[in-house]
Amino acid sequence: MKTRLSALPLLGAALLASACATVEEPVLHGAPGLAQVDAPAGLVEGRLDDGIRSFKGIPYAQPPVGPLRWKPPEPLPRWQGVKDTGEFGDSCVQLRANPAASSIYADDPGPTSEDCLTLNIWGDVDARDAPVMVWIHGGALVSGGTRFGMYDGESLARKGVIYVSINYRLGPLGYLAHPELSAESDRGISGNYGLLDQIAALRWIKDNIAAFGGDPERITIAGESAGALSVLYLMASPDARGLFQRAISQSGYMISSPELSKAAHGHYSGEALGLWLQEKLGAANIAEMRAIDAQSLTDRAIGAGYLTWGTIDGKVLPRQTVETFDRGEQAPVPLLAGYNSGEIRSLRRLLAPAPATAQAYSEAIEKSYGDLAETFLALYPPSDIDESMLAATRDAMYGWTAERMVAGQQKLGEPAFLYLFDHGYPAADTAGLHAFHASEIPYVLGNVARITPAWPAIPGTPEEHAFANSLAEYWAAFAKSGKPSASEAPAWPAYGAERNIMVYADEIEPQAGGIGPAFELQDRIVCRRRAAGNVSWHWNVGIASPENPGPTAQCQ
Repeated sequence: MKTRLSALPLLGAALLASACATVEEPVLHGAPGLAQVDAPAGLVEGRLDDGIRSFKGIPYAQPPVGPLRWKPPEPLPRWQGVKDTGEFGDSCVQLRANPAASSIYADDPGPTSEDCLTLNIWGDVDARDAPVMVWIHGGALVSGGTRFGMYDGESLARKGVIYVSINYRLGPLGYLAHPELSAESDRGISGNYGLLDQIAALRWIKDNIAAFGGDPERITIAGESAGALSVLYLMASPDARGLFQRAISQSGYMISSPELSKAAHGHYSGEALGLWLQEKLGAANIAEMRAIDAQSLTDRAIGAGYLTWGTIDGKVLPRQTVETFDRGEQAPVPLLAGYNSGEIRSLRRLLAPAPATAQAYSEAIEKSYGDLAETFLALYPPSDIDESMLAATRDAMYGWTAERMVAGQQKLGEPAFLYLFDHGYPAADTAGLHAFHASEIPYVLGNVARITPAWPAIPGTPEEHAFANSLAEYWAAFAKSGKPSASEAPAWPAYGAERNIMVYADEIEPQAGGIGPAFELQDRIVCRRRAAGNVSWHWNVGIASPENPGPTAQCQ
């Protein structure tokens, strides 16, 4: 990513003198196929292709390198000259895929470095005050990036949306908490640097997107998996308040997280985990940890078992996210949230080994769930252990989260919409991956032909493309108005008292009842675990469940 001075007369002294002013309409210059915009951050030159402009690798913060490693992102001054934004920036340093391992999610992140805090923008050349969608990639907070074809923004741009995708720090570089880092901070906290990057990107977008044809008062944050977890964190964070007006959560998970300075809910404190990692790395202090090569540090940390989480620090994340929603303290914005019927079919690593017999399964559930065992076994019976284990973990992590979030927004008086993606197709179904985790992404982003190399091939039939077009329309309409709609598909009712849910299967149809009795069961379990104070809630479900606490006055 290089900055070069422009020789074009239109970019002369008069234009540079007004550089700090916000341009009300996008400015186009340059040769055919090029597009220039004068934004408050500086002049950028992107690409123009068939009416769609793209700007890639735009920096939104100072590179977090050297002494800025494990610091909140710092703003950039306006750059001089014209910044070429024809190519993606580096992806953030991340867990490198094992070449011997086969994964449907594996894709080439391209070059990686710590100098990775960039974003990309797609939009129609004639866009004015258009809605903005900010895509936050998934990858368990340890991998991923914005250059994957599945995240391309052209399709949604053609539906009238300014589409932005962002990079953010990952793994220990993005989420390490440590007492020395807390002592350095003027807020007395550490961790959550990747989340702070996302917040910095949203501030940049709010300040600059009008120059690209976007409406800074109609910003939708959207993400899948860890991207949806990030949406949840952003909704819970006071630091992000006012930076977005709608939210989309695809397969998010409202799990417990470490607290900064004390052990709670079955987690060591974030700072204790930082000291543990320091010992594993053989470093004497943070200064020595900052001197370790970024890729080496990432590989060694994850190899040692370091798990990447947000940290409940009392400020960026004031409390456990489920408590934030209980208190009604989350961002009061319209929400679209849902999950996939086959979430765990591609995430079997989340499952414990299956019991050998139906009796062993039932006995394990009775021991762990106590007075709730009968309800659990009715929902997830021993007659098909594998399917029951898949469904129990799916419902506890993803289904419960989606409905919990939607119900929370409804209590605030905000429009809220729930979905279940249950759509299969031959290549996925044959591989045992019906409606697998993330399988909705190519549909809702309009990129069914731009999947990863090992992704089950999506049929190129007119019916499949029509189905994909309807989903992309729903998502684009939600970004525009806060209400999802599609021209050739059913009306999507809000969640409401009927607990409405839109089901995307072979056909698209609304149903009532939410995710069913699984919601009430998981809600009771999480309530009891929270009340006990020493049990976490995530994928420790079913036969992997600890002994569940009994009922209390607040938790039946």
